[in-house]
Amino acid sequence: MVNSEYDFQKIEEKWQNKWELEKIFEVKEDLNKNGKEKYYVLEMYPYPSSDLHIGHLRNYSIGDSFARFKRMKGFNVLYPMGYDSYGLPAENAAIDHEIDPEEWTNLNIKSIKKQQKRIGLSYDWTRMVFSHDPNYYKWDQWFFLKMFEKGLAYRQESYVNWCPNCITVLANEQVQSGKCWRCSSEVEQQFLTQWFLKIRDYAEELLDGLDTVDWPDKVKIMQRNWISKSEGTIIRFPITEEDRTIDIFTTRADTLFGVTFMVFAPEHPWIKEWVKGTEYEELFEQFYNDVMKQGKFERTNIDIEKKGMFIGKHAINPITKEEIPIYIGNFVIYEYGAGAVMAVPGHDQRDFEFAKKYNIPIKVVIQPFEYELNADRMTRAYERDGILTNSDEFNGLENRSAIDSISKKLESIEMGKKTVNYKLRDWLISRQRYWGCPIPIIYCDTCGIVPIPYDELPVELPKDVKFTGRGNPLKTSEIYVKVPCPKCGKQAKRETDTMDTFVDSSWYFFRYCDPDEKDLPYRKEIADYWMNVDQYIGGIEHAIMHLLYARFFTKVARDLGLHSFSEPFQRLLTQGMVNKAHPFCSECETFALKAEMHNKTCKRCGTDFFLKSVKMSKSYGNTVDPIGIMNKYGADAARLFILFGASPKSGLEWSDEGVDFAYKFVKNTFKLLIESPDIIREKKIIRDTLVEYYLNKTIKKVSEALEKISIRDAINEIIQFTTELNRYKSEGVYKEVFDKCKKNLTLLLHPFVPHMTEEVWEQMGKNDFLSLAIWPSYDKNTLSVENDYKWNLMNNTVDSINHIIQIIKKEKLNEIIIIIAAEWKFDLMLKLLSLVEESKDQGEIIGKLMENKDFKTKGKFISQTVIKVLKNLGKFVKSPINAKGEFNFFFEIKNIYEKKYKCKVTVIPENESQEKKAAQGLPGKPAIIIK
Repeated sequence: MVNSEYDFQKIEEKWQNKWELEKIFEVKEDLNKNGKEKYYVLEMYPYPSSDLHIGHLRNYSIGDSFARFKRMKGFNVLYPMGYDSYGLPAENAAIDHEIDPEEWTNLNIKSIKKQQKRIGLSYDWTRMVFSHDPNYYKWDQWFFLKMFEKGLAYRQESYVNWCPNCITVLANEQVQSGKCWRCSSEVEQQFLTQWFLKIRDYAEELLDGLDTVDWPDKVKIMQRNWISKSEGTIIRFPITEEDRTIDIFTTRADTLFGVTFMVFAPEHPWIKEWVKGTEYEELFEQFYNDVMKQGKFERTNIDIEKKGMFIGKHAINPITKEEIPIYIGNFVIYEYGAGAVMAVPGHDQRDFEFAKKYNIPIKVVIQPFEYELNADRMTRAYERDGILTNSDEFNGLENRSAIDSISKKLESIEMGKKTVNYKLRDWLISRQRYWGCPIPIIYCDTCGIVPIPYDELPVELPKDVKFTGRGNPLKTSEIYVKVPCPKCGKQAKRETDTMDTFVDSSWYFFRYCDPDEKDLPYRKEIADYWMNVDQYIGGIEHAIMHLLYARFFTKVARDLGLHSFSEPFQRLLTQGMVNKAHPFCSECETFALKAEMHNKTCKRCGTDFFLKSVKMSKSYGNTVDPIGIMNKYGADAARLFILFGASPKSGLEWSDEGVDFAYKFVKNTFKLLIESPDIIREKKIIRDTLVEYYLNKTIKKVSEALEKISIRDAINEIIQFTTELNRYKSEGVYKEVFDKCKKNLTLLLHPFVPHMTEEVWEQMGKNDFLSLAIWPSYDKNTLSVENDYKWNLMNNTVDSINHIIQIIKKEKLNEIIIIIAAEWKFDLMLKLLSLVEESKDQGEIIGKLMENKDFKTKGKFISQTVIKVLKNLGKFVKSPINAKGEFNFFFEIKNIYEKKYKCKVTVIPENESQEKKAAQGLPGKPAIIIK
């Protein structure tokens, strides 16, 4: 006798142990000519925080269910896991808790790996990599040296956020309202020498490659906007009293004669030297400090108030030779382009507003086609096309044509040229902190910049460092810093910057393919077998930086001969956030913090809170512990809720009731599949044919939904079929059909609830693992057009009967009479529906129908039917069966109706009925009488 008790803890532990013991998810390359087709499923490289949050559970459940589906579809599935283990949190823990970052990180990895196994994820754990493993970051350094050799890695001065108290560089996200996130000191902008990677060299290819991948349009748009290609002109503006020029990129060379001032970014390195010792120095310092408190994105916001000042310096218009005053402005960013713009207030609204504010002349150089502009009377810039004026030899040209003419003129006098420009900046990878991959460079007074020899890699992080919270800990290790020069042997200094952690996550997906390779990052034949990643899954917050850097690394590695493809991720899914209802104050427009989440009113204004959905956050205190949920309901129920609660792309609203429903569904389905039916029939009847039809339809719809990762739709189909199978079981079953349904339902459910279904599979007497079983296929003959029509007809008739019962409010039924339309009506509807495909003209359709002599005596009915069909287009379909076929079908299924409605059911042809209502019947819509 089988045990139908659903002990999820026992079942889940049992199967997780079996999977691990038998190593069933470990894979190798199948390089045989007729071998399995590969499929690579991957979730974004996660940071190993000590606590698994519900967003992780969602991400992993999506990936695992899809990997399991593909494995059952016969693919050789690579589904690995590793950890993006470098980064600030570990270093902050070292500072705050005096714990070694490596120890802290390793503890976190151990913890999260245990939690991931608790979910039942089907990873190949033998391929695990993590960033702080010297055997991994050795290859970070290898890539850096290769790029250095190719001129793709270079050193240059750059502005950075600098905390004078912590004595360290801060990332933009660590600057809050112009202050250090740790100590609240005012953040300064400093010029430091930094390492860069030349991602701009691949800008065009990065744009073109977006056309070859199956990614969400919004992600492609974000990447294209970030790269931002423009065709325009570089114009060289000489600086007065100097030999240098400022080279400005513009798409509007046609407005060059209208330039009346220049605007530089306040942080441009030339500005401080220009104002030093002048009457402008003090005012500049005040302006500079105010602007530096603003974020870069805030400064470039089109709606920001434009502020600036003249600094006593001029540039020269290269074509008119006029002196142009140089201003600084809060809306110009040093990192963008030249860190300066040529201002044409007559034809750019931003420049117009600035010129009006600071009384700078406005010059019209483009006149509209229809009227004439007067600079003194303009209330806004004219930004449309027109004819050039006040532009010397170019007067009279249409402005778009003038762009090319003026560009050629500049080129002839060596003051400019046509070019393609990208907003994309080169990638700054220097980080002044300890817990990251060391940059393999040594500085020698004699030899200059010296790369570490390849045979000395990896350069490992030292242990004798001091974590004081001030400055770069690497500088406190003399053993690390003071080293002999690899070239000349003299005393030299090691680079103390470490690499941006985005470097670690830019190629990890290659290492999963070949994690034990010792001579190269990975072998070409292995990478070419597994790559590229067929399905990548992760958050939209990584839509720009991580994906862009990974694409750049992929192209560089291709050019190094490591593989033969250009894009890392073929298909991308960006899953939605997990939200939960939380107290919200409408007056303050803010959510309650954790400390006040149980209050009824807002402590700031006294307004009553109401519940409003918001992303789960520790600061709000509205997070849910996934391990706690799994301990209470089981991993399978937690997975099912999180997958069924919303489509993967949409936000998921957390619901305690939803988890409870998932648990009850899993528990009840386990019982359905384990316990034997009470009634087993010896003879097969139409009810068995119906449940077989539903089974095949479910297999088809679930398979199609999963191919598109429409997981919620797939589970919805399964739930509907489970309800149908429960009903079938209670009515009595034909054993062969019921066993087939049980087996296939178990297979369909497996990707979502793998533990429970493995247990059912075993209790069915199967010796192999369900995880490695073959995905079910459906019978196309069962899902023929005729069968689809018939079973839809049955369900539509049920809806009609229910509607009538609702109207007449009859609780106990004596008889249901189903009257099948006459044969001539079938001929009529076939002809009518064919005519409707060609025309929607009522008169024309009736006229053509009346050409049939058999229809002429039935004009009133035909006219009413035409009107009905035209008013309900799409609700009528051509019947693949005739009147006799429809009668026979209803006669076959009348027992189903009798069981459902617990009354007599009579099926009768229209010509044998005395009921007036019989005349209303149509093909596919029989007349129905309820007594």
